[in-house]
Amino acid sequence: MNQEIQKSFADIYEKLQGWVTSLIENLPNLLVAIIVMVVTYYAARFISKWVVVLASKRIPQQSISQLIGRISAIAVVLVGLFLALGALDLSKTLNTLLAGAGISGLVIGLALQGTLSNLLSGIILSFRKKIRLGNWIETTGYAGEVVDINLNSLVLKEFDNSLVIIPNKTIIENPLKNYSLTNKMRVAIECGVGYESDLEEVEKIVKEAIGSIYHQNNGTEIEVYYTSFGDSAINFVCRYWVDATDAKNRLDAKSAGMIAIKKAFNRKDINIPFPIRTIEFNSQLDLNTKRVNDTVLQN
Repeated sequence: MNQEIQKSFADIYEKLQGWVTSLIENLPNLLVAIIVMVVTYYAARFISKWVVVLASKRIPQQSISQLIGRISAIAVVLVGLFLALGALDLSKTLNTLLAGAGISGLVIGLALQGTLSNLLSGIILSFRKKIRLGNWIETTGYAGEVVDINLNSLVLKEFDNSLVIIPNKTIIENPLKNYSLTNKMRVAIECGVGYESDLEEVEKIVKEAIGSIYHQNNGTEIEVYYTSFGDSAINFVCRYWVDATDAKNRLDAKSAGMIAIKKAFNRKDINIPFPIRTIEFNSQLDLNTKRVNDTVLQN
């Protein structure tokens, strides 16, 4: 019994002695690994701040810049970790970490597929030059000013000051109309005049009315086209160019054009007909019979 206990203590002592010996032998490698991790930590902080400053010059969204800074810091830390493990001669552990990271990344990617898709779409949107904060855009049935592009969604402010939050993935996968990319827009006004009107005179009056408030230049002109013979009017469309960068400017220009055309038509006594409906009775109403029936009912 005593011999077995002594043997057990001897084995424990031998193992401890081996561990101490191994620690002493690998002490230089351990010091190198510690130095590598310390240097990596400070390098990651410096590179992260530097990347954030550089990204902020190109990307107006602070959240995206911070994300890029964190990703760069993580990359530096991973490189330092692999170097430290290599210094400790833990190549097998390094291979195990790489395999585990690959499997974990696959599982996480499948579980967060929608979130990661919006995240990547947000990064893509941040680098797109054709969509910026303050632009007036129209997409997926919504129109408004871009007030924020964050990691997961784009925020629009509509005419009525309501905010619409649209997932970034939806923006990437659907057509988008950006009114702010150009400083000129074409406005179209549809109207109609009576059949008694002189169409050439109407065209001249419309062009003069619009030209008095919106001067056309650079080869542009006011266009008037007659489109159809309607039920009560001859319909036409007037198209002209205005300086505008958003949908509100376009509405203002259209409203001003309609006012100018209406005033010009009033001065020239040109009629803008409204729809007229005629009600026809197939059977005539006998008023004498109705009076007789009313007299009988009263008696």
